[in-house]
Amino acid sequence: MTTSLADHLRSLPDESLAALLQLRPDLVVPVPADVSALAIRAQSRVSVARALDGLDQFTLQILDAARLTRNPDDATTATDTVLAMATSGPQPPAPTAVRAAVGRLRALFLLYGPEHALQVVPAVDEVAPYPAGLGRPAAELDPRTAALCADPAKLRRTVLAAPPSARAILDRLAAGPPVGSVPPGALQAPPLGAADPVLSDPTNGGAPTGSPVRWLVDNRLLVPVTTGSSTASGTVELPREVGLLLRRDSGPLGALRTSPPSVAAAPREPKAVDSAGAGQSMEVVRHTEGLLEQLADEPAPVLRSGGIGVRDLRRLARAAGLDEPTTALLLEVAYAAGLLGELEMPGTTTGRYGADQQVLPTGGYEVWRAASLAQRWEQLARAWLTMTRQVGLVGRRDERDRPITALSAEAERASVPATRRAVLGVLADLEPATAPTPEEVQDLLDWRAPRRSRGRDAAHREVLAEAAQLGVTGLGALTSYGRLLLGDLTSTDERGDDPLGVHADVESGDPSGAARALDALLPAPVDHFLVQADLTVVVPGPPEPALAVELEAMTELESAGGASVHRVTTASVRRALDSGYTADDLHDVFRRRSRTPVPQGLTYLIDDVARKHGGLRVGLAGAYLRSDDETLISEVLADRRLESLALRRLAPTVLCTQYQVGRLLGALRDAGYAPVQEDGTGSTVLARPRIRRAPPRVSVTTRTIDPLAAPKLPMPRLLGVVEHIRRGDAAARAARRAPAVVRGGAPGLGGGPVPAHTHSEALAVLQQAVRDKALVWVGYVDAHGATASRLLKPVSIGAGYLRAEDERTEMLHTFALHRITAAVVAD
Repeated sequence: MTTSLADHLRSLPDESLAALLQLRPDLVVPVPADVSALAIRAQSRVSVARALDGLDQFTLQILDAARLTRNPDDATTATDTVLAMATSGPQPPAPTAVRAAVGRLRALFLLYGPEHALQVVPAVDEVAPYPAGLGRPAAELDPRTAALCADPAKLRRTVLAAPPSARAILDRLAAGPPVGSVPPGALQAPPLGAADPVLSDPTNGGAPTGSPVRWLVDNRLLVPVTTGSSTASGTVELPREVGLLLRRDSGPLGALRTSPPSVAAAPREPKAVDSAGAGQSMEVVRHTEGLLEQLADEPAPVLRSGGIGVRDLRRLARAAGLDEPTTALLLEVAYAAGLLGELEMPGTTTGRYGADQQVLPTGGYEVWRAASLAQRWEQLARAWLTMTRQVGLVGRRDERDRPITALSAEAERASVPATRRAVLGVLADLEPATAPTPEEVQDLLDWRAPRRSRGRDAAHREVLAEAAQLGVTGLGALTSYGRLLLGDLTSTDERGDDPLGVHADVESGDPSGAARALDALLPAPVDHFLVQADLTVVVPGPPEPALAVELEAMTELESAGGASVHRVTTASVRRALDSGYTADDLHDVFRRRSRTPVPQGLTYLIDDVARKHGGLRVGLAGAYLRSDDETLISEVLADRRLESLALRRLAPTVLCTQYQVGRLLGALRDAGYAPVQEDGTGSTVLARPRIRRAPPRVSVTTRTIDPLAAPKLPMPRLLGVVEHIRRGDAAARAARRAPAVVRGGAPGLGGGPVPAHTHSEALAVLQQAVRDKALVWVGYVDAHGATASRLLKPVSIGAGYLRAEDERTEMLHTFALHRITAAVVAD
């Protein structure tokens, strides 16, 4: 006699029930009301599909064996029967592996019941209708086909008589799935050998062969099936008996592999892998910083449909010296890390885009720049692992034939974090420094989770390419610091919630293990440079933040990398003077930072530019220009390059123009002069650039790594959930024991409802129960209009409320008297 899943769950101890909820966390979202609700949810199509998605290929094949060996009478199977089918092939697996797979299926309650009477959850047949890729039994398809399959010798002769083209179709359907579609006319074509004006068939030596599908249908080896309202689509199905006959060499379940496929590539040198990855991580940080600086100088407008336009993406890629896919990847990662954001521009619109937002760095960018190189990379890598953006879609077209742009909503895919974790998990489980090919990675994923990896080859290759671009992998293998980063994220995800912060790191600013490992591989930040005679400045390593700020103000970048080269020019010195440096400050910086003697030419350049700097003063008129040097004023007035300004002399040392200060300053500097702006008091106005930042954004690294996964709860909380479910089950049983008048149901076979007590009668019963301290069944209507019943011990009545103790929970509750519908003294 078989038992239902609900009865089986009720018989389990609390620890076993909590273990089920831990393996299938979607069952507790929301928490089921009782065990019956839990059983219904555990057998639902969506929950069963989630459980099947996490199973490996071998476990799924053992589940198929259980489905194929079910008894037609009671739909049960046994562990020994499953073991017999699994070991019937030419290369049988170890019995212990088969029993372990059955144990995993029973732990997930895809199989339940005793070992001699195992039952398969019915939803499995809905999610995967063809066990082991075999079709339905012939008896369910066609009586004539069933008669053929009932005679094994005749069935073998018919299969052997099939022409080569027909046999190829049989072999293809026997490998699974057993259903195929053919052109509508194929089933009406003449059979093989009949007169048929068709082209020659090379498979059969060039003779006209007609339709091989029609031959198979006429000989009862294929059965036309109905899909929808008619069979006009030409759908055929291979009966299960024919499929098993064609699999006589490989076994009914096909090739069984208890372990994942091996990787042919030998491990690389770990030091070479880490060095390659560390070098790429430096480039990632440098290019990301360059892109953010470009956006700070010239923000990109947001399109009406969202995201950055193709022209702006090309502009940024050209300025950074990158291709467009890499530029899109870095922009998406920076946005996910909270380094980029949108700034509202009220009152302004961009004509070409029609937008009033611009993309530019956030305030978090300044904090990120001040961190170490390893910590900056870690923030980017964590954002990539957790962001729900599929960057490979950028540049493609959506279903409306519109281009998908960077940072647009069309590139959002909630399943991407799980895909990245699965691909990197394959690399992490291999021997360190092993570099499998993309095909080998796909084979491993196909074995680990065949249902999830099916049809996702392109997405898996994108993950491998992005991991290499970001420095998570090096030379095709997972780096040591990438392994630590992945392990940290995975452990955080498996640990579940931490409401008390017991496992949280103390906010001391200490770097993580991945950052420390990468720090040990990167060259140490330098606080000095080498000045050469040609006024080039060589920085022999990544500059520390303070040095980077000084170099940005005083020099022009010529080449970047592990060692960067800068050049001191007249324009760079003038820019430093405009931002507030004095000549003495510049001399001090070069003298303090340089490990080589400062060339005399650099000293002369700084002094010469500083001497000319501020010789002209610009103020507001439109704008005026003054200088203590009358000769210089005369030179400017006579300069033909400045004729467009229409300068007029107001005094021997003062000129004015109708144009604003900004245009006057720009024209003078373009002509080679070094003016400075002054305010109304004659004081110099420093020309520090105005920094605009977008509002701060929260990095995606603060959320769970897989937004589609249900939250994983610790065992103590799961035991609390189990206790809640047990209480709900007890309440449901108690409600079924309540009198019919309290439930408002029908007590007898007549079917008529029992008249409800009047309100005064219910109050009288409750008052008497208070005096007698008796138990009372109370029916009431809750705030949502649902009726319920409870077994209560009334304590007091007053002010329109009943205070009573729940007999099941032993807790005091308050009930509004006007919501009580009936009250009956318990027997």
